[in-house]
Amino acid sequence: MVMLVVGLLLFLGAHSTRAFAEGWRGATIARIGEGPWKGIYSVVSIAGFVLLVWGYGQARQQMPLWDPPAVMRYVTVLLMLPAFVLLVAPYVPRNGIKANLHHPQILSVMLWAFAHLVSNGNLADVLLFGGFLAWSILSFSAARKRDRAAGTVYPAGTPRGTAVCVVVGLVLYAAFMMGLHKWLIGVPPI
Repeated sequence: MVMLVVGLLLFLGAHSTRAFAEGWRGATIARIGEGPWKGIYSVVSIAGFVLLVWGYGQARQQMPLWDPPAVMRYVTVLLMLPAFVLLVAPYVPRNGIKANLHHPQILSVMLWAFAHLVSNGNLADVLLFGGFLAWSILSFSAARKRDRAAGTVYPAGTPRGTAVCVVVGLVLYAAFMMGLHKWLIGVPPI
């Protein structure tokens, strides 16, 4: 369980610097340079990710807190459909999803975390998915405030860009449903 917590702190901590320590982040980049900053950020993020995956794998079946109803697995499967579309949206130019939501990848993480939190009841699940849910809520709020303060304007989306997001998101969703989730995570979605 300790590795999971340390991994979460490292991974989410690294991913929180822009949202919660922008001044410190900017000063550090100015002092050491952008290349070294990206290197340190990457090493800390990868180390955190490895630790949280390893720690979660070891603690996943320990300390049950509750037994979620079986129907919640279907709720998770349903919620993951828009989560995959949101995950793709930041990478497709001029799509309506990013134009309207501004930070779809953070919303994707939020939806993913919530969906998995309601269908899993062990302490490790609460730590992992609850940690990502709390981070995504705070990060989304901070990003929106930063956008408003900077007067950020997102380009209007096009039907083509939006359609690409939906199609690619559906393809990824189908791949996970048809075996990628079991292969990567070791658990079938249903």
